[in-house]
Amino acid sequence: MQLSKGLSLNIDKVVRFLIFSLSIIFIQVGCTSNEVPLEDRLLEKELYDQSQIRLKNGNFSSAILSLEALEARFPFGRYAEQAQAELIYAYYKNFEFEAARSSAERFINLHPRHPYTDYAYYLKGLAAFTDDSGLVTRYFDSGLSKKDLEPAQLSFGDLGEFLSRFPNSEYAPHAKQRMIYLRNLLAEGELGIANFYMKRKAYIAAIGRAKYVIEHMPNTPQTPYALSLLVRAYKILGYEELAEENLKVLSLNYPDFFSEEKSLSENKSWLNKLSFGALGKENIPAPNYKK
Repeated sequence: MQLSKGLSLNIDKVVRFLIFSLSIIFIQVGCTSNEVPLEDRLLEKELYDQSQIRLKNGNFSSAILSLEALEARFPFGRYAEQAQAELIYAYYKNFEFEAARSSAERFINLHPRHPYTDYAYYLKGLAAFTDDSGLVTRYFDSGLSKKDLEPAQLSFGDLGEFLSRFPNSEYAPHAKQRMIYLRNLLAEGELGIANFYMKRKAYIAAIGRAKYVIEHMPNTPQTPYALSLLVRAYKILGYEELAEENLKVLSLNYPDFFSEEKSLSENKSWLNKLSFGALGKENIPAPNYKK
C-alpha cells in the first residue's frame, strides 16, 4: 500500500514537471515568434501580396522590406524577378536614388534580355539626377563648377543609352523629354560658369564655355545668350572682327533678341517654365507585371 502511494506521488511529480517544462517551452516559442519579423513568417504569395498593397498605398519603405524579404527568401520563386524590378521602383519613389541605381545595374547584369530590362535602364537614368534645385541655386550664386554638372551629364548619358537600346520602349517618350530638359540644364550650367569667368575677367575661359554650348548644345534656349557672351568677350579683348561675326549670327538667327548687352541673368524666361526641384516627384510608373 505504501509502495503504491509512493509511486503515485512520484508520477504526480513527473506530470507536474512535464507540464511546467512544456509551459516554459510554449512561452519561449511564443516570444520567439513575436520577435521574428512578419516578412520572415509569410509564404511567398502572401509576401508578394503584402508588397503590392504597400506599393499601392505609397508606403515605399515598408514595400522595400517586403520585396527584399521576398527576393532573399525565395530567390528562385515565381515572383523573384518581379520583386527585383519593383525594388528599383520602390527605392526610387522612396528617394533612395543610389540604391535604385545599384538595383537597376544588378538587374541589368542578371537579366540582360528580360522584359523588364528596358525599365531598369530607364530608372537607372532617371535616378542619376533627381534634384536640380541646388544646381540652380549655385548657378545664380555664380558658384557652379564642372563637378556640379556631372550628375546631370551622367543621367543624360544613361538615358541616351536607354533610347539607343530600346527606342520603341513604352518609357521612351518620357526619356526623350527628360533628355531635352537635361540638355537645356547642362547648357544653362555651362553658361553659368562662363558668366562666372566673365565677372572675374577670365575672358578666354568664358569664350571656351560659350563656344562649347554653341557647338555641342545647338538650338537650345541658351544659344543666343552664348552668342551674346562671345560678342561681349571678343569686344573686351579687342577682337572686333570676331565680335562682329558673332553679332551677325545672333541678329540673323535670333532677331528678337534684345541686344548683345543682355546678360543671361536678366532673362530667365525658359527657367520660369521649368519646375526646379520637382525631379524625383514625377508620376513614374511601376513595372507592369509580365508573366
